[in-house]
Amino acid sequence: MDTVKIKDKSFRISIHEAEIKRRVKALAEQMSKDLEGKNPIFLAVLNGAFIFAADLLREMTIPCEISFVKLASYQGTTSTGKVKEVFGVNENLSGRTVVIVEDIVESGQTMKQMIESLGTRNPTSVHICSLFFKPEKLKEELTLDYVAFSIPDDFIVGYGLDYDGLGRELKDVYTIVE
Repeated sequence: MDTVKIKDKSFRISIHEAEIKRRVKALAEQMSKDLEGKNPIFLAVLNGAFIFAADLLREMTIPCEISFVKLASYQGTTSTGKVKEVFGVNENLSGRTVVIVEDIVESGQTMKQMIESLGTRNPTSVHICSLFFKPEKLKEELTLDYVAFSIPDDFIVGYGLDYDGLGRELKDVYTIVE
């Protein structure tokens, strides 16, 4: 499928599944080297990062753990600008290496809020790993440690990302057609 229709919008393929898998494997290899001996805990941000997190962990070659946090900031195709924690982290993070696994970083507001929240729990270090990054949208001062793809400011679906809850199951990533 080169194009898909979801609700009232059309999307065209922009990143094929094989390329995504290649980049996820490369990230896992780099992270396995960088974090060796640190037994990191990955905090996957739901719902969007669940597929990315699963694929990433399957490629890791070092011991690691995973947990999930659910944050919300989107309605339709635009961010509300407000980040709401739906459910948070229950694990003890004191003295731990934490890796936030996010599907997409745009303004950076979600990451900033999450890092501030995690900082009160005394982790040794906090790293950000994002499947997608929109550098021209970034408003917060952040360091993204691991990024699979830097992309333009287009709305995308597939590989866990959605449009009003739909499209997450698509194996490729699709860009909205204006």
